[in-house]
Amino acid sequence: MQLDTFEVIGGTPLHGELHPQGAKNEALQVISGVLLTDEPVTVSNIPDILDVNKLIELLRGLGVTVEQLAPDTYRFCAGSLDIDYLRSDTFMKDAQRLRGSVMLIGPLLARFGRAALPKPGGDKIGRRRLDTHFLGFQQLGAEFKYDDEKDIYYVQQPNGGLRGAYIHLDEISVTGTANVVMAAVLARGKTTLYNAACEPYVQQLCRMLNAMGAKIDGVGSNLLHIDGVEQLGGAQHRCLPDMIEVGSFIGLAAMTQSDITIKNAGVDHLGIIPHTFDRLGIAIERQGDDLHIPPHEHYEISTFIDGSILTIYDAPWPGFTPDLMSIVLVVATQARGSVLVHQKMFESRLFFVDKLIDMGAQIILCDPHRATVIGLDRRSQLRGIEMTSPDIRAGQALLIAALSAKGKSVIHNVNQIDRGYQYIDKRLNAIGARISRI
Repeated sequence: MQLDTFEVIGGTPLHGELHPQGAKNEALQVISGVLLTDEPVTVSNIPDILDVNKLIELLRGLGVTVEQLAPDTYRFCAGSLDIDYLRSDTFMKDAQRLRGSVMLIGPLLARFGRAALPKPGGDKIGRRRLDTHFLGFQQLGAEFKYDDEKDIYYVQQPNGGLRGAYIHLDEISVTGTANVVMAAVLARGKTTLYNAACEPYVQQLCRMLNAMGAKIDGVGSNLLHIDGVEQLGGAQHRCLPDMIEVGSFIGLAAMTQSDITIKNAGVDHLGIIPHTFDRLGIAIERQGDDLHIPPHEHYEISTFIDGSILTIYDAPWPGFTPDLMSIVLVVATQARGSVLVHQKMFESRLFFVDKLIDMGAQIILCDPHRATVIGLDRRSQLRGIEMTSPDIRAGQALLIAALSAKGKSVIHNVNQIDRGYQYIDKRLNAIGARISRI
């Protein structure tokens, strides 16, 4: 039986080093990219988490040879695949449980001419439409069909194969950009992709594809130029440290008055994340590629220059990532001052604040996108309660709240947290946390 409940005894400062896992969102993209070649691709720093492991199992089902060379390193070889497996009940059932499975479509379409996918699941954080993916494929010439009775998407190459095109994406979608890039690298001619997402995850995917023989220019910008090639070869690739986990650890340290050093944090790839926590009053000391967060008895939220209340909002990269908005909200509950948290990109990600209010936080949920947090400045410690994790990021935020709270908290459905954070209970217990799986 799945052990899916944490019992947390809070109120204890932590002390020690934390090593961030490999980036989950990058791993899902580059692992999908191995389907573009029949030669071996070795990927290291892969996190051992549910979502990534499910994707690897999907590849095995397709016939990809998967060798685990080390705990975080795999060699993939997509030599001869069973494309008929895509229509099997087993594939449909497994793919439906994993939103990351959508990124299999681009490489399968490009290399094998067709792909099918059930409407994928994932976090219930609001509408996450897939139009951007399929509109991009259609502009490359693919034929698209949606079976609304079975909730299955089908794409197929036209006679003559995919052709390069000028594509202006209708939204800055990370997975949409990744999918269209993976389809375009084997299309005939040149593809220009404008309004592309430029998150580090997409940059890393492009670097891996270029190492495999693709011709992608403009990496790191929102304008990509892709010259199609006939085939790709093997490569070796290492995933970046997970910037979402790094941000989570910064928030955890401040919230629990802990002395934590985040080792090998990939500081050059964190963008605006450290600055955003700095605006919450959190002191972060850079030591090479490590980040040291000293104990914070107090931390004060800054205001805008005119004295008005600080607003923190999410935006596509290089803006502040939506995956850390839940952490920012929790950390603000014990700060000095107030902040308006504006979650622009997803309309259901703030619905976990009722649990924080039950714990004693002062939060006004203005609407599905905005919450005002009035910091308690540690005058009143949060209290432990029984709660349920609604999604990966809110689950981690609630765990941080529980670790700072007085008494015992019980968090159900922590398999949601396991989807994005590897061995999180063991790693935090190693530096002084008191988390039990029950």
